[in-house]
Amino acid sequence: MILDWTQGALAEGLRCYRAGEFFAAHEHWESVWLHAPEPEKTFLQALIQVAAAFHHLRRDNQKGARSMLQGALKRLQPYPASFQGVSVSSLNDDIRRCLCEIENRSIQSACPSIQIS
Repeated sequence: MILDWTQGALAEGLRCYRAGEFFAAHEHWESVWLHAPEPEKTFLQALIQVAAAFHHLRRDNQKGARSMLQGALKRLQPYPASFQGVSVSSLNDDIRRCLCEIENRSIQSACPSIQIS
């Protein structure tokens, strides 16, 4: 399965994510995730968890955000530096940075960037 980030639910989810509409991004990506085969299914689940984490942060639920980000990082570990057009290495770095900020209770930066090539 090829993930097309330029149209449909993936593109709309990406637009929502980048606009800070994390719950909507989660919903769009979940509609694709439900029917995706592996390894795309687990990959999309990780992105959904990142979106859910920032939805939790907006609601001041740092414990939930930390749990979602840790789960996403674990799911992304087996993937190469770039997968289905997404820079996984950059995303992993951003997730680790966010986890450190949550641990230090100094959340200052934006949500992890999802870079599409």
